[in-house]
Amino acid sequence: MATAAPSALDQKLSRSPGKLGMLIFGAVLLVGVLYAATSLLHDLSFVHSESVLPFLLLGIALMVALGFEFVNGFHDTANAVATVIYTHSLEPHIAVVWSGFWNFLGVLVSSGLVAFAIISLLPVELILQVGSKSGFAMVFALLVAAIIWNLGTWYFGLPASSSHTLIGSVIGVGLANQFMNAGTATSGVDWGQAKNIGYSLLLSPLVGFGCAAVLLLLAKALIKDPKLYTAPEGTEPPPFYIRCLLILTCTGVSFFHGSNDGQKGMGLIMLILIGTVPTAYALNHAVTFKDSQDFIAVSIQAADILTKYVSPNAAVGDAHDDVTAYIRTRDFTPNTMLALRTMVSDIGNETALYKELKNIPNDRVRNFRNDMYLISESIRLMQKNGKPEFAPADAAVLANYKKHIDHSTRFIPLWVKVVVAMALGLGTMVGWKRIVVTVGEKIGKSHLTYAQGAVAEITAMATIGAADGFGLPVSTTHVLSSGIAGTMAANKSGIQWSTVRNLALAWVLTLPVAMLLSGSLFWFFRKIF
Repeated sequence: MATAAPSALDQKLSRSPGKLGMLIFGAVLLVGVLYAATSLLHDLSFVHSESVLPFLLLGIALMVALGFEFVNGFHDTANAVATVIYTHSLEPHIAVVWSGFWNFLGVLVSSGLVAFAIISLLPVELILQVGSKSGFAMVFALLVAAIIWNLGTWYFGLPASSSHTLIGSVIGVGLANQFMNAGTATSGVDWGQAKNIGYSLLLSPLVGFGCAAVLLLLAKALIKDPKLYTAPEGTEPPPFYIRCLLILTCTGVSFFHGSNDGQKGMGLIMLILIGTVPTAYALNHAVTFKDSQDFIAVSIQAADILTKYVSPNAAVGDAHDDVTAYIRTRDFTPNTMLALRTMVSDIGNETALYKELKNIPNDRVRNFRNDMYLISESIRLMQKNGKPEFAPADAAVLANYKKHIDHSTRFIPLWVKVVVAMALGLGTMVGWKRIVVTVGEKIGKSHLTYAQGAVAEITAMATIGAADGFGLPVSTTHVLSSGIAGTMAANKSGIQWSTVRNLALAWVLTLPVAMLLSGSLFWFFRKIF
C-alpha cells in the first residue's frame, strides 16, 4: 500500500537548518560554554578543599539541572514558535533561533522572584542543610522526577507544563521529608506558598481560554480586514503587517517565557552551588563596601524596631532554633521576637566586625547565610500573617532591611543565566517539532487563522508577563494551548476534543505523578547517600 506523499508543510517542518545554520549555532554554543566555564573556574579558584568530592557532586548536579532546562525547551519554548510556523510567518529553523534569542534575553533580565518563590516551598531544614546528604537527595529527586515526566509527555507530543511538573516534584519531596521524619517535628511543604502558586497554575489556563476568545471577538468587531481571519493558503507568508504582528507576538511570548520559566532551573542551580561550594556562592560577593555599611546601619534600625515588640515574658534561648521553629510551624510565641531581634543584632555586629561580606571567614559563610535566610523568611511570614501587627513606619523599616538581606543572599550570577538560556535554546532546537505539531494541528479542527495565532500569543504574553511581575510561575504550555482552544471556540471552528482530553489528562496527572516520582526518588537517594 503506497504511503501518502508528504505535504509542503511536512517538508518544511522536516527541512534541515543547513551547514551554515549548524555552524553559527555551534559557534554561539561554544562561546557560551567557554564564558560559563571560565566564570565558574574563576569563582572556584577561591575555594580551598582537600577533597574532590564537592567538585564532582557539583559537576553531576549541574549536568542534571541543565538537563531539566534542556527538556523544558522541548515543551515550553516550542509553544512560542508554533503560530509563526503554522501561519508561515517565519521558516521553522529561523523561528526557533529567533525565539531562542529572545528567550535568552528574557532569562538575562529576569528578577529571580520566581526562582526563590519555588525554593521557598521546600522544607526549611533541607534549605538550611542543602550541602548535606539529605540536601543532595532533595535536589536530585526534584530534577530527575521532572525530567522523567517531561520526557514522557514530550514523547507522546503532549504539551505538559514544566512549571506544573516542578511544583509537583517540590511538594512530593516536602511530603516525603515529613513522612520519613514523622517523630522529629520535621517540616513538609509551605502550604501557604503552595496555595498561591497553585492558584496561578490553575487559573492561568482559564484566563488563557477566556481572554483569547474575548480578544478574538473584539478584534472581529473592530478590525474588518478579512485577510486577518483567513487560514494560510499553501506555504505563502501572510501580508506584511500580519506577518509583523505574528512575529512580534512570538517575540513577546519568547521573552516572557525566558523571564519566567528560565528562573525555575536557576533557583535549583543556586541551591546546588550553595550546597557544594558555599565559600563561592553562599553570599553575594558583588556586594560593595558601601552596601555593607548600609546594611550595618539598617541592621541597627531593624533591631531597634524589633525591640519595641519584644514581650516582657520572652525568655532567652537558642535564637537560631527559636526562629527556625517559627518558620517551620508558623507558631508565633513570645520568644520568637526576642530570638529574631538577637539574630538581627548578631548579623549586624558580625558584618561590622568584618567590614564586608566577602571578608566573612570560610568556616562561617554557610551559617552566616543560613541566619540571613531565617531572618528574611521570618520577617516575610510576620508581615504576611499580621502577627505581630507592625506600625506602618516600622513595617517600612523592616521591609527595607529585608531587601538588604535578600540582596546579599538571593542573587543569580550572570553565567548561570547564560547556561540556563543555552540549555533552553538547545532543547528547543532538538525537540521542537512534536509539540509544535500538536499546537498547530491537533487542538482545532480547522487550520489556525492569522488572527487566532496572534490573539493566543498576545494572551500568553500578557499572562506570563503579569505572573512574572508577581513572582509566580505559570505554564506557557497551558496558557498558549488553552488560548488557541479559546479562539477555536470563539471562531466556531471546532475543537479536537481527543487532544483537549489528552491535554486535560496530562494537566490532572502531572501533579500527583510528579509528587509520587519525586517522593519515591527522595527516599531512594536518601538511602544511597
